[in-house]
Amino acid sequence: MTFMRPIAILLVTLSMNWVNAAESPTDSHAATASAPIAAASNPQFHIQPVDDTWRASLPRNADAATKAYLERLPPDTVARSNSYFEGGYWLQLWNFLLGLAISMVLLGGQRSARVRDWAQRVGRKAFFRDAIYGGFFAIAGWLLSLPLTIYQGYFREHAYGMATQTFGPWFGEQLIALTVSTVIAALAVAALYAVIRRAGERWWLWGTVTSISLMTLMILVGPVWIDPLFNTYKPVENGEIKSAVLAMAHANGVPVDNVFEFDASRQSTRVSANVSGIFGSAAVRLNDNLLRRTSQPEIRAVMAHELGHYVMNHIYKAIVGFALLLLAAFVFAKWLMERLLARHGVRFGLQGVGDVASLPLLSAVLSIFLFFATPVTNTLIRTQEIEADRFGLNLAREPHGAAEVDLKLTEYRKPDPGPIEEFLFFDHPSTRFRVHDAMRWREAMGTP
Repeated sequence: MTFMRPIAILLVTLSMNWVNAAESPTDSHAATASAPIAAASNPQFHIQPVDDTWRASLPRNADAATKAYLERLPPDTVARSNSYFEGGYWLQLWNFLLGLAISMVLLGGQRSARVRDWAQRVGRKAFFRDAIYGGFFAIAGWLLSLPLTIYQGYFREHAYGMATQTFGPWFGEQLIALTVSTVIAALAVAALYAVIRRAGERWWLWGTVTSISLMTLMILVGPVWIDPLFNTYKPVENGEIKSAVLAMAHANGVPVDNVFEFDASRQSTRVSANVSGIFGSAAVRLNDNLLRRTSQPEIRAVMAHELGHYVMNHIYKAIVGFALLLLAAFVFAKWLMERLLARHGVRFGLQGVGDVASLPLLSAVLSIFLFFATPVTNTLIRTQEIEADRFGLNLAREPHGAAEVDLKLTEYRKPDPGPIEEFLFFDHPSTRFRVHDAMRWREAMGTP
C-alpha cells in the first residue's frame, strides 16, 4: 500500500523493512537447481558475464578490482537503474503528499467525526467503536490511494521488467493485503486509543510504548501467519545448498534445522532471502529466484549476510532504535497536536487527542516527522546492512560471490550515487560501497 495511514499499517510496513534482509537481484550463471521450475528473469537487466579466470586475474588492489567489477555494467543497464531508483525519490514525496491530502479529505466536512458517531451507534462500547473506525480508516485510505498504488506497484514494475504477475493476480493480492491490514488496523487502533485515553497527559509516552509493542508483535507473527498468505513455503530440496547454509547457521548458534524456499518468481524477478524470528525462534528462507539463478558462492554469501542479521541481534537493536525515533515522533505529535486541536478541533468536530476521529490528524503529524526523519531511518538500516555484509564476508569467505550479488543489485538500486544522495535516500549501501568492501576483504586476506 502506498499510503500507510493507520498507525498499525505504518508499523507493519516499518517492521517489515527492519526484518527483511537485503534483497539481491541476480540474473547470472545457473545454480545447481534441484527442480525444473524456471525462475523469473528480467530481460531488461544485463551484466557482462565473466569466469573464474577473470576473477583470478583481478588486481589485488581493492579500488582497481572494484572499478573492474563496475565496468561490467553496460551503460544502458546503469541508465535504467538510475532512472528507476531516482524515480523512487519522487514517489516518496508523492506518497507523503498523498497521505496528507487523504488526512485532510477525511477531516474536512467533519467526515471523520461523522464516521466516529456512526461507529459509536454500531459498536456502542469505546473499544468496538474505535475498532470499526480503524477498519474504515484502512479501507478509505486504500481506496483513495489506489490509483498511485496501481501505478507504483503494477505498471511501473512492469515497465522496468521486474514484475511477473498479470493484473488479476496482482490485484487479488492487494485485496488480501487490504483484508489483513483492515483487521490489524481495527485491533491496533482500538488498542492504541484505549491506551491514549487512559494515559491522559502522558499519552505520547504510552502511545510510543503501545506502537512499539504492536510492531514487535507483527515481527513475531508476520512470518508465520501473514507471509504464507502470499507465497508457498517448503523445505529446500537441494541437499548441498541446504547443508552449506545449515552448517553456517549451526556454527554461529542459529537454532534452525531446515531451510525453506518460497515462490517469489510468481510475483517478481528479484531474489531475496531472510533469517526471521525473535524470542528464540528462527527461520531461514530463500526465494526460488535466488536458488535457481545464482551460483553456490553467491548463495553462501547472501545467506551468510542474512545469518549475520540474526547473530548480531539486529532485529532487537532495530526495535530499540526505532523506539527512540518513534518516541521523538510522539513528542513532536504532542506539541503539534495540542496546537492544531486548539485551533481547528471544533471545525473538524474533534474532541481531543483521545478521540479516534483525530486519527487522520495524528497520522498526518507523525507522517510529517517520519518523512523528514527518513535519512535517520535509512542510516540505521544501512549501518546494520554494512555490519551484516562484513559478518557475511568473514563467515562465507566468498568475496567474489558477494561482489557478484552486489553487482546485480543494480537491477533496482542506483549503483554509484554521490555521498549526500546515499545518505538521504539509500537504506542499503550502494553497489560501489558493497563491492569495494568485498574487494577490500579480498585484498586484506590475500585470497585469489
